[in-house]
Amino acid sequence: MNFWNGNNKRNTLIIFLTTVLVMTGFLFILPNIHTFAQSDKTKIIIHYARNADNNSKWKMWLWSDKKEGNKFDFTSKDSFGQIGETEFDGDLNKVGFIIYTNEWKKDTEDDRFIEEFKNGVGEVWINGGDPKIYYSLAEATKLKVTIIPGKTINKPNKFVSAKLDDLKTINIETNVSFPFVSADAQGFIVKSNGKALKINKITSAKVIAGSTTVANIELSENVNLNQTLTISKTAFPEKEIAFGNVMQSASFEKMFSYEGNDLGNTYSTSKTSFKVWAPTATEVKLVTYEHWNDKTGTEIKMKKSEKGTWSFDLNGNQSGIFYTYKVNIKGVWNEAVDPYAHSVSANGDKGAVVDLKKTDPTIWKPNEKPDFSNLTDAIIYELHVRDFSIDTNSGIKNKGKFLAFTEMGTKGIDGNSTGVDYIKALGVTHVELMPIFDYSTINETSNKSQFNWGYNPKNYNAPEGSYSTNPYNPTTRVKELKQAVQALHDNGLRVNVDVAYDHMYSGINSNFNKIVPGYYFRTNSNESGYGNTIASENVMARKFIVDSVIYWAKEYNLDGFKFDQMGLIDQKTMNEVRKKLSSINPSILVLGDGSDKGTTLSPDVKANKQNASKLTEITQFNDEIRDGLSGSVFLPKAKGFINGALQKDTAIKKGIVGGIDYSNIIETYGNVEPVQIVNYAESHANNTLWDKLLLTNPKDSDEIRAKMHKMADSMILTSQGIPFFQAGQEFLRTKAGVKNSYKASDNVNKIDWTRESKNIETVDYFKGLIELRKAHPAFRMTSADMIKKNLKFLVVPENVVAYEMNYNANMDSWAHIVVAYNANREDKTVKLSNNGTWNIVVDGDKAGVKTIKQFNGEYLVVPALSSIVAYYESENIFTSLTFRTYIILALGVVACIMFFLKKRKKI
Repeated sequence: MNFWNGNNKRNTLIIFLTTVLVMTGFLFILPNIHTFAQSDKTKIIIHYARNADNNSKWKMWLWSDKKEGNKFDFTSKDSFGQIGETEFDGDLNKVGFIIYTNEWKKDTEDDRFIEEFKNGVGEVWINGGDPKIYYSLAEATKLKVTIIPGKTINKPNKFVSAKLDDLKTINIETNVSFPFVSADAQGFIVKSNGKALKINKITSAKVIAGSTTVANIELSENVNLNQTLTISKTAFPEKEIAFGNVMQSASFEKMFSYEGNDLGNTYSTSKTSFKVWAPTATEVKLVTYEHWNDKTGTEIKMKKSEKGTWSFDLNGNQSGIFYTYKVNIKGVWNEAVDPYAHSVSANGDKGAVVDLKKTDPTIWKPNEKPDFSNLTDAIIYELHVRDFSIDTNSGIKNKGKFLAFTEMGTKGIDGNSTGVDYIKALGVTHVELMPIFDYSTINETSNKSQFNWGYNPKNYNAPEGSYSTNPYNPTTRVKELKQAVQALHDNGLRVNVDVAYDHMYSGINSNFNKIVPGYYFRTNSNESGYGNTIASENVMARKFIVDSVIYWAKEYNLDGFKFDQMGLIDQKTMNEVRKKLSSINPSILVLGDGSDKGTTLSPDVKANKQNASKLTEITQFNDEIRDGLSGSVFLPKAKGFINGALQKDTAIKKGIVGGIDYSNIIETYGNVEPVQIVNYAESHANNTLWDKLLLTNPKDSDEIRAKMHKMADSMILTSQGIPFFQAGQEFLRTKAGVKNSYKASDNVNKIDWTRESKNIETVDYFKGLIELRKAHPAFRMTSADMIKKNLKFLVVPENVVAYEMNYNANMDSWAHIVVAYNANREDKTVKLSNNGTWNIVVDGDKAGVKTIKQFNGEYLVVPALSSIVAYYESENIFTSLTFRTYIILALGVVACIMFFLKKRKKI
């Protein structure tokens, strides 16, 4: 039977259904094909015609808000000039670029931005020395001069640059030479809003054969920064004068440094006062909004006040309103959030007025802190607010929120304690929260799972809304953070916070830059690539940092501040922070990552490790012991002392003595005290220690790697200085091998509470080490002199480090203590300086203050991949007496002698 003939209804139906299914399939496939076809890339093409007078080799530095900056080379040429092409991920609408030399000499002073795109391509043409961006070849070649054989055509005269570098000083550069005669006005005219200014004198540092292309113009009086400044010269067209280094000048600082403590909003029930520092603005408006997402608000002109500030008093009870500032900079209006705002709207796009008294919890003790004596007594436990509780097995209700820290008695699915109860039981002294200020990249209005470490500051003085149960209410986030701090304090735990005053998520789009463009960031350097490093050396930037830290310390009763990339901040700022915090409470910790960063700051003013001796009672992270323990974090498979590398003993010893200048060889950051060094084996950055050991020792068993891990933990907790741990380190925390988990999933970043019971042996070992450290002050000596006097290293076999602490170090009840670490795969013997009965309190399996076992003699056997801590008991009663007993006996002897002499005198 022919399939196509007849009236076979069944076959007809099959044909019809098949056709429908095929067409439907295409309908489903087509959107996917369309999506696939969109590569989600942005292509950048830069055509660059270098100035014929400049033979430098030029490169490009490009960046976007979605990607850090990178350098690119020009790779081809055409009749216009050099061509550079690259691609960025994402559909971008703004890309910044700099054309520069290897010496970071820029083609023009200002950063430039491509803001016109067609079909995902941004193509521009740039003339050397010309700051203007051209989006077509025709526009760019209008000023280009064609060389005709046999004829000479002069280039059109123009100012290459004109910069205000001081309130009275303008520096100019031209594209062609002009005659220069000393003390001659040279035909220059400087105007402010069209009115000519008196020129005092003109000088040039580069006069050749009576001509020059550069000049320094000194005016008779300070210019008005709120007005438009222009310069012209005979045969040169007028050019607007840009801000050069004026805002970094001494004259600017003298005129505009504001010392008041009332920036931001000052609330009372009868009125709220607003004050903002905007010295370059021609007009400023306060804009108030009723709701967090209102598109338009009520605009109120603010009054110009002292030292570049603008102010306005809004009468009535304004608690709960949202607000911004609109700032007019040379005719361009920018709208920005108040940098000093105490709270903000959802996603931080508006400031909020809050009655801070109403943010205090029912139980709030702002003047009380958990007991704490010396800074070296600290044991720091770093965690991320979301990591802490987000695990489904955490037993905590307020997952990922500040309120998770207020829940007591929580237990995991295995019945073991979790949350604050667990941390309290560990025995640490300080919980260090990774950034809790309002940061970018997290949508606070979305219920989708989102993660970020938080080093993307947006509003420094407001808590992050995603950690609040109600990000729409600006009071809630403040109150819930205070509840968390109080709950931790109630459990004997002090609270540090991780702060990032070194940079912002976007310098250009930051509130700071919208209010005072060009002031708050180091844009003329290669330290960030995209101009977002805060210029802490500028007086009002420094003031903000200090004001902000003091606000957090007082309002939230915080106990410590860890500065991210402290090496990018200047010493004066950090020392001012330390001084102000000490006036509040000298027990407040200040610590930071003082790695030496590439920055325009002079080497002698950076707040880095190399200058640690100039940063009294500011603590530096000791990367040397971290890398010495397990290998460089930058080389995943590089090994250290615990996992197989030899000749790492010096790095270990530097950490043991707390980074002090112990000897010619054992010295870390110069003349420092032990309080200035944090020893650690892992932190939130880079691989966890457990993941590192999986990379370096893949053929070893988990049992062997656990021995290495415990040895590293013991070394940190028995070293001088301040010990620091990442949460979960004690139960062999893993991030699935993700080295940089700053925006990875919760599954990677969460604290997996089930590992607590799986690795309870290492947890108990960790607790025992903390118990030992807290019970015996010999491990917490407070001065370099005390360490040098009491701590002596022993002669040991290769890949073993051992030392003794004698003479009841730091008033310890144990007269003699020996500590030894053996990183070999076989037992090693260490000769001790005392012969007697020794009590071992720490070995490879157990740790604490109770005696595990004893041995007699002067030889200590240290098992493979193990640590030993033992203290000495002598059969001679006098050598077993405590230091205090010796003092009492000595005083008694002195009294007896004096009594005898007195009696003798009478005779």
